[in-house]
Amino acid sequence: MKKVMLKTSLGIAVAVASSQLLASGFALNEQSISGMGTGFAGRSSSAEDASTVYGNPAGMSRLKREQITVGAAAVIAKSDISGPGSSKGGETDGDMVPLVGVPMGYYVKPLDDHWSVGFGVYVPFGLVTDYGSDDAARYWGKKSHVEVVTFQPTVSYAFNDKVSIGFGPTINRIKGELGSNLASISPLAPADGEVKIKGDDTAVGYNIGILVQATDRTRVGLTYHSMVDYKLEGKTKINYPVLGLNDSKFDASLKIKTPESVDFSITHELDDRWTLYAGSTWTRWSRLEAITVNNEGTSGASAQFGTISEEQNWHDTWAHAIGASYKLNKEWTLRTGFSVDQSPTNNTNRSPRIPTGDRKIFSVGAGWSPSDDLTIDVAYSYLWEEDTKVNNQPDSPIENALKGSYQAKYENSAHGVGASLTYRF
Repeated sequence: MKKVMLKTSLGIAVAVASSQLLASGFALNEQSISGMGTGFAGRSSSAEDASTVYGNPAGMSRLKREQITVGAAAVIAKSDISGPGSSKGGETDGDMVPLVGVPMGYYVKPLDDHWSVGFGVYVPFGLVTDYGSDDAARYWGKKSHVEVVTFQPTVSYAFNDKVSIGFGPTINRIKGELGSNLASISPLAPADGEVKIKGDDTAVGYNIGILVQATDRTRVGLTYHSMVDYKLEGKTKINYPVLGLNDSKFDASLKIKTPESVDFSITHELDDRWTLYAGSTWTRWSRLEAITVNNEGTSGASAQFGTISEEQNWHDTWAHAIGASYKLNKEWTLRTGFSVDQSPTNNTNRSPRIPTGDRKIFSVGAGWSPSDDLTIDVAYSYLWEEDTKVNNQPDSPIENALKGSYQAKYENSAHGVGASLTYRF
């Protein structure tokens, strides 16, 4: 099969997320609404509800009652796009990210003074972008819809009242649907062509954590989320009558690894009302060097689509966060936080599918406990990014004919809102 650098159809599509989601790269942060209120500072050390199954499985040892936490977050994104756009023409529209919902659910049951078990369902990675049929970016990434859903059975063990550990294997289901346009190369067929792909896979990883009660008022937590190795398999459909390809279908495969991360945080209770949080997360985004899709059975006019590859050359990132909570009274707890998050992309390979830069996020939240059995948490976050530029140039004459160039400046921001309910049995 012939290999061409066509950044049209698959590229980063099965692997990356919209820049407006509230974590770097294609990761999602929204696995806990109580954590969202403090900007996810203290994520691996707070252990305030059953969402600690994700944040730090060792934290289940702090939950002395059987409980369930369910919730969801929504992300409302905005992009202002300016610049030359595409050499193939088209409008510049910033409304390429629809409303995104992120659900979550957790259950924890203490078995005795040492052992606890739990289960979580959450979405650690995701993507939704849709530039529309007349947008200037459609040749470099018209539509992307990717999600990873994780199921995590979990166990924790408390050695004593100071140190506990936790472990949970993760069963991860990834699926994606991507599409990009192909510019016409003949006046006899002026309409765009289109390339679409669908694929999915299931793979296994794990989360492991340790929680230490360093002093009567200070906890330290460390959590490791493993790399997960996928091989997506599905179909590539090409509709390009100029080359005699009319809804032609090919078996497609793509190997990709979602990165491992390490989260370290500290929770310190100043007094009976004030609690402070701080944390840092390292993510190994350098695993994403390139995205390569292999299509089986191509020949003749379709041979140029046999292998589609796109360079990424992402780099590892750090995110840092600080936060605080104030217990107003027995029923109400108020929260706030601030975080900074590096982007893994670079100025050479950045794409309109993920036109992201370094970001800052401000968060507020509240927890309401009308009884000892029930807590309702709400949170709001505002994200803003540094301005970023996309400068995609074709690598060959055929790529220039099918795609042209694309240049644009992106100014991205987003609002995130979330709510969850914790019930204790």
